[in-house]
Amino acid sequence: MNAAHLEEMDMVTYIGPLMVVEDMARARGFYEDLLGQKVKFDFGENVQFEGGFSLHLKAHFQALLGGAETFPVCRRAHWGEIYFELDDLETLFQRLSNARVEFIHAIREQPWGQRVMRFYDPDGHIIEVGESLQAVVWRFYQQGLPIEQISEKSAMPRAFVEQVIRERS
Repeated sequence: MNAAHLEEMDMVTYIGPLMVVEDMARARGFYEDLLGQKVKFDFGENVQFEGGFSLHLKAHFQALLGGAETFPVCRRAHWGEIYFELDDLETLFQRLSNARVEFIHAIREQPWGQRVMRFYDPDGHIIEVGESLQAVVWRFYQQGLPIEQISEKSAMPRAFVEQVIRERS
């Protein structure tokens, strides 16, 4: 298929990931109560959140695929994650710890300076919550790093770094 052909046809619209869950009430409680997500649509077996991701009840999902024997759903596949951002990671870490969420790792800094944590939802999906790149830039600036060094360390363009500093100063 060439580029000219793609321009002639309608482009496919990305909506968001869909994660299969064993128990919809338990999964909804996790995302709503611990991560503060808001439900956009609730169809019973399928719930879409305002952030664009959806939960789908395992039994219903497998039936749509053709049955569990043909398309088994496995837990903890470790081949993807759902990513969220929040600048106050410490408060969320404490809330998740108090709820006895299983962490893959606590808050730690990535090579580009962003602080993140990874943990499992009740169905074994990997969830990552990281601070925004704006927060990373601002933290480096507050630490006294010059713009060039912030840009290099964070891998963000100089214009982005300068914009963040202007907006937060």
